[in-house]
Amino acid sequence: MPPDSSRSAAAGSSPPSSGPERLGFLLLPRFSMMAFFAAVEPLRIANRISGRSLYDWTLISEDGGPVTASNGMTLLADKAIEAVHHLPALAVCSGFDPEAHQSRAITRWLNRLAQAGCVLGGLDTGCFVLAAAGLLKGERVTLHWESLPAFRERFPSIATSDELFELGPRRFSCAGGAAAMDMALEVIARRHGQALAIDVSEQLIHERMRTRRDQQRMTLARRLGTHRRHLVDAVALMERHLETPLTLATVAERSGVSARQLQRLFEQELGATPRHWYLRLRLERARQLLAETDLDILSVGLACGFTSASSFSRAFRHHFAKTPRQMREG
Repeated sequence: MPPDSSRSAAAGSSPPSSGPERLGFLLLPRFSMMAFFAAVEPLRIANRISGRSLYDWTLISEDGGPVTASNGMTLLADKAIEAVHHLPALAVCSGFDPEAHQSRAITRWLNRLAQAGCVLGGLDTGCFVLAAAGLLKGERVTLHWESLPAFRERFPSIATSDELFELGPRRFSCAGGAAAMDMALEVIARRHGQALAIDVSEQLIHERMRTRRDQQRMTLARRLGTHRRHLVDAVALMERHLETPLTLATVAERSGVSARQLQRLFEQELGATPRHWYLRLRLERARQLLAETDLDILSVGLACGFTSASSFSRAFRHHFAKTPRQMREG
């Protein structure tokens, strides 16, 4: 969707009167249906409330055929990529394993659109596709929090954020899910005024319009179900140091408790020892990297704090009942 498609993008400004703003949605197999609908529905409601066609969209697939989302539902596409030559804006809609569904034809097509001035963006994991096509140089993007570590490993030179969405003059991105709705509402507010965006938000029973700086995830205290500050600080330290794990003594010291107190806090509040909790965090990160990148198994292990492929495989098999290779293949 065009975030700033003209110089009149300031909040409350009016769009050109020549017709609706056109945008396309490239649907890749196993795309996130939630993110797609969350992006489209605000635009549809804006059209209805305003009494005129402010936005018009086209569903695109590689061959023009239907595309099945990650939830098993299938949508019919309007056009194949080869039939689309000019488009003001395009959102790449993907989900699990996005690069597995990226062909050379799609890469060439995206580059042609970019050269023609198309504003490109990604919903959920769509930025993997744009980055692999070489179209995110010099840009800052965001993705779903679960996919951000894999993206950073795969494309370390591209700036990322953990914001809900990013809206730039040439590129846009969002974390997927409900964040696509917040991004669409922000676009409506910029192009057609805050009042219309609020009306659309209320139609969606959306409690409030979140800004891009709202957190993607619940606070760590809410996720853990505890407000014990020392425990929350300890887990936060662990989550920030997965590639080069801290010693538990260091975690305890930086959290302001003794090693014995740390042990007791974890067991009482989380039902696990600090060692097992930390190991689980590293293995969950490894699982994400195996699923969402093509890094070799040793590189995945090293990125998650393991010093050898054998130690990584043993720990992984013990936790998931599968080796890293089996997890990737199955």
